[in-house]
Amino acid sequence: MSLRPTLDFLLYDWLHAETLASRERFADHSRETFDAVLDTCERIAREKYAPFNRTVDTQEPHFDGEKVILPQATHDAHKAFVESGMMSAAQDYDIGGMQLPYTVQAAANSFFAMASVSIGSNMLTSGNANLLMVHGTDMQKEVFAKNEFSGRWAGTMCLSEPQAGSSLSDVATRAVPDGEGFQDDPLGPRYRLTGNKMWISSGDHELTENIVHIVLAKIPDENGKLVPGTRGISLFIVPKRMVNTQGELTGERNDVALAGLNHKLGWRGTTNTLLNFGEGKYPVGGKAGAVGYLVGAPGKGLHCMFHMMNEARIGVGTAATMLGMAGYYASLDYAKSRPQGRLVKKPEGGEAKVVKDSAGPQVRIIEHADVRRMLLAQKAYCEGALALELYCARLVDEQKTGNEQAADEARLLLEVLTPIAKSWPSEWCLEANSLAIQVHGGYGYTRDFPVEQYWRDNRLNMIHEGTHGIQAADLLGRKVLMEKGRGLQLLAGRITETIGRAARVPALAAHAKALGEALQRVGSATEAAWSTGDPAEALVNAVPYMQAFGHTVLAWLWLDVAQRALELDPAQAAPATAGKMAAARYFFHYELPKNGAWLNVVESRDPTCTALPEEAF
Repeated sequence: MSLRPTLDFLLYDWLHAETLASRERFADHSRETFDAVLDTCERIAREKYAPFNRTVDTQEPHFDGEKVILPQATHDAHKAFVESGMMSAAQDYDIGGMQLPYTVQAAANSFFAMASVSIGSNMLTSGNANLLMVHGTDMQKEVFAKNEFSGRWAGTMCLSEPQAGSSLSDVATRAVPDGEGFQDDPLGPRYRLTGNKMWISSGDHELTENIVHIVLAKIPDENGKLVPGTRGISLFIVPKRMVNTQGELTGERNDVALAGLNHKLGWRGTTNTLLNFGEGKYPVGGKAGAVGYLVGAPGKGLHCMFHMMNEARIGVGTAATMLGMAGYYASLDYAKSRPQGRLVKKPEGGEAKVVKDSAGPQVRIIEHADVRRMLLAQKAYCEGALALELYCARLVDEQKTGNEQAADEARLLLEVLTPIAKSWPSEWCLEANSLAIQVHGGYGYTRDFPVEQYWRDNRLNMIHEGTHGIQAADLLGRKVLMEKGRGLQLLAGRITETIGRAARVPALAAHAKALGEALQRVGSATEAAWSTGDPAEALVNAVPYMQAFGHTVLAWLWLDVAQRALELDPAQAAPATAGKMAAARYFFHYELPKNGAWLNVVESRDPTCTALPEEAF
């Protein structure tokens, strides 16, 4: 089954992406150029990524004592991606970009994520470079960002440490001024870093001639002590190999050493590393300490890093979505071809009972009601999640190129939706992968079919770039409250506008009513959670709040998508339209009712989880 018809509908029929070409930044583009990009990426994904998804899973990265070894397929896929220009697709012409809308870039990249999510880590490289384009100096943009956009160098994001994990206030990596005149280095104020970073994706490899690490570290105070909390965190560029102001390698290795590779459940094609900074293995200028160049102002590192982290969170959501989609397509194909069992039939008179036509031929398993339930659930989760990610991508374009009011509204909507865009697909598209295994039965639990790998790969997405608990605390503890709740009000306004339109469509009126009730319940639950003003009470059930909030958002998107599908095909004759209507119906009948259980504990600030003494667990 092809992803392309679904993408085309969401991009053009629903989001009207071709209208972006009327804006000055995208004036050279049209539906034709957008389609050419999609065609190219679809072809590369089909030829260079998909055939090697199992290869990179079984031939894990390994360190030979000098360098990290990756399969040749990974090198070939990276080369093809770089040559396509997609690394810098949304960037300005003058730095080699295409000035492509981010909406189209996100849609095009979904082909790679579905074909083999772990072959490349291009999301980190582009996110790293995008951060530098916003917060870096002109020289840092020229030397580091441009070489990343060209694909000549790769990029990472170095936040976590073995003792800190997601608790960034406990970062212990130190950065001290590198001698006299440190502040005058043309690449940025020069420091020496010492410390360890853990869980660093693509922290070491030979795909590119250099790796640009973006590193969080603390600058000691005048007494040599690290400032506690997050306010003391600064951000640094730490290249694997030293460079000059022309972007040329000097031949000297920076003091960044690979301490080990992490052996993962899934996503095995990408190296995941423990890096030691400044241990003295590769002394620079005869002394230990990794050379790093300050980005932005001292103590403002986390503010700069969130630019990359938020982009990465949308990327994680997209990866989760496409892994779910890959499992859905695989299980759908299997269900259409696998004969097993027979249908029950209505008995002729007598009391009601289950009767099977044991004499008849076996039927394909897609004809069984429970298999159809599992397939429809996957469709509702994955296509709904794809709509969410593309909607967020469209907001990015609006924030960058819309008028002042539209840009500000897009900014606020993205603030509220980013925790959902990261976490909802990573939970429910993982569930889709579990259902894909179930559709395959015993075969799904073997390595002979791809669905077990999709599940393993997808299990990471609930963890990295902020766990469910972190995203939920961010949503309920900050995002719905920021600017006096204006972002939440803005989102509610857009949902209400969709409800008003859909209520006039007979086939959607009941769904519109249900969504209105769900929206009102989320609003009242938000107020109830904060009614005592105690953050500890409000946030104790932040995850159920986020689950209900996310389901409400997805119900909204499905209602909007269904209405648009009916407008294109009022007779509902087309299979694609019938499929969208069924997925929307499934979501409203089977999923949205779950909100009640989730919000019950939120509204009552239920203390069950926190009240239990530790020794009672």
